[in-house]
Amino acid sequence: MLETTIVARPPVIGSNSHYAANKAPLLQTPLVKLPVTAFAPTGWLKRCLELQRDGLTGHLGEISIWLTKEGNAWLSEDGQGKYGWEELPYWLRGYSRVGYILNDPAMIEETRFWVEGTMRSQRPNGDFGPVHNHKLGFRDLWGQMLMLQVLQSWYEFCGDIRVIECLTAYFKWQLTVPEAQFLKDYWENSRGGGNLASVYWLYNVTGEPFLLELATKIDRNTANWRQLGRLPNFHNVNIAECFREPATYFQQSGKPEDLEASYRNFDFIREKYGEVPGGMFGGDENCRPGHDDPHQAIETCALVEQLASNNVMLAITGDPKWSANSEDVAYNTLPSAFTADYRALRYLVAPNMAVSDAADHSPGIENDGPYLLMNPFSSRCCQHNHTGAWVNYLEGSWMATQDDGLAAIVFLEGSVRAKVGNGTEVTISTTTKYPFESGIQMKVEIPESVEFPLYLLIPTWAKGATVKIDGQSIQGEAGEYVRILRTWTSGDTLEIELPMVTSIRVWDQMKNSVSVDFGPLTFSLKIDQEYRVVEGTTTTQHDSGWIPGVDQSKWLTYEILPRSDWNFGLPAKPEFKIVRRPWPADDYPFTHQTVPIEIQTTGKQIPLWTLDEYGLVAILPKSPVSVEGEERSITLVPMGAAHLRISSFPTVN
Repeated sequence: MLETTIVARPPVIGSNSHYAANKAPLLQTPLVKLPVTAFAPTGWLKRCLELQRDGLTGHLGEISIWLTKEGNAWLSEDGQGKYGWEELPYWLRGYSRVGYILNDPAMIEETRFWVEGTMRSQRPNGDFGPVHNHKLGFRDLWGQMLMLQVLQSWYEFCGDIRVIECLTAYFKWQLTVPEAQFLKDYWENSRGGGNLASVYWLYNVTGEPFLLELATKIDRNTANWRQLGRLPNFHNVNIAECFREPATYFQQSGKPEDLEASYRNFDFIREKYGEVPGGMFGGDENCRPGHDDPHQAIETCALVEQLASNNVMLAITGDPKWSANSEDVAYNTLPSAFTADYRALRYLVAPNMAVSDAADHSPGIENDGPYLLMNPFSSRCCQHNHTGAWVNYLEGSWMATQDDGLAAIVFLEGSVRAKVGNGTEVTISTTTKYPFESGIQMKVEIPESVEFPLYLLIPTWAKGATVKIDGQSIQGEAGEYVRILRTWTSGDTLEIELPMVTSIRVWDQMKNSVSVDFGPLTFSLKIDQEYRVVEGTTTTQHDSGWIPGVDQSKWLTYEILPRSDWNFGLPAKPEFKIVRRPWPADDYPFTHQTVPIEIQTTGKQIPLWTLDEYGLVAILPKSPVSVEGEERSITLVPMGAAHLRISSFPTVN
């Protein structure tokens, strides 16, 4: 039997038999997160994780003073000590999952050290970790919100029941904290939604009623992300992380307006500050009126949090809007935040960025200091938080469904292993070079035949997509799921074709500028890039910290400077030629040298479009721009492969 249908969303009827779906009275969701152990990537994403392991993620303890073990407050039974805030759990929540996925013994043991120490720090009243008071004199719980996520993934990895006991005791303690002292500081108040999600996670394991009382308390004391026409604050990372809080609480409240508020937050910030390619918005610290040009940047932290938020929103709604944004961020913005060896990163990245140096570009960007260069010693928050970016993306690639099936959300090379149907464990292996190529092949490996539904989400851009199985071709619909119900046997295969075409997006609210897309990839002007080594510890932001005597020769800091013209506009009706190049031998496709696809076209220089007084790409001239001179041949590369980039183009007469 083979039954195929096109559905807008997987069903919310029933409850998955094998993974922790919502327990009543929480509303059921169409998708359920799989444990981190389900994923075994290969291809380019595995290479990214390996580069992280061998680079800054895996060796940050050699640099960061915040990861010093001696005297660290995260290991203190009385909560006293040094380095007791966000840095350690920021780093650990990504580092640990990279270790689990790569099955790296050293990383797993390092994780065990910190997890064991954290759980030993729990006090008789249930509180754990650093006792860090904010300026009002009350306990700051922001760091603990991050460590809760570390403990959750540790439980997914090894089933350590002490995690459940630790979280239960901690949440009972939170319930005793007086309302006047609960979540009152800026960061914890903005980001209470993370605490809320961890409470629901535990509730779906234990079903303890007091957790729902605590959830209501958290929502009541978190910043108001339900406002019409404004947000509680405009910090870029807060927005990427916290816009989802009302939707998270929607699972308990059941109020449609809670879900609508999260959609409205996402759309509102992009309408005001995100009329740009790359999936994000201009918020180089805070979003500021009058600072919406594509030269405004976004923090690397915000990329990490946006990918995590999209996973939450996708599970709650099943809406392909969220996976589409994850693809946009992951392919077109995230890789450009790192050097190719993942041994340095930059705090900020923008769609139009012709220089990445140590200069002070304020007030063009909000903060004064060296915020654009690739520096492993700087960017204190992003330096630690960057570790989770690719793992966040991976964890959103497959999810379980309530009818005991699986859903392929984004297509990545590698395999997923999960229980389906009657509890049989299936492995589905995917072979593809997506997003650089359009073909995807899947193979099912299973010890015995079993019936279950497989959902394939067709990307929102993929018109004309087809799925072939058993000699039958199924026509997919962009932005909907192909549901295949059958009795699967080992060796069953599928072929998915997602036709990619070159297209132009017009940003009519951003001076009629344009960007160039090919499938899920957006392209940038290829600018010759000079990588200049500079001294790292003298070009850091003001709050950076590193271990004295660290060997800087192992951890290089780079300025990236343009060595070719960048101020081009595109003709009104450009012609494009797709140029295929060999797949990189090292499986890393996000550099000028290794990218497997380019676009050849023509453009005209715009002489008056130069760097502005702050050293940033000047604001876009309104299109079309009248310029003299001949058209010149130019090359476009995927945005993610361009450290220097022009991705929002004016058009020229």
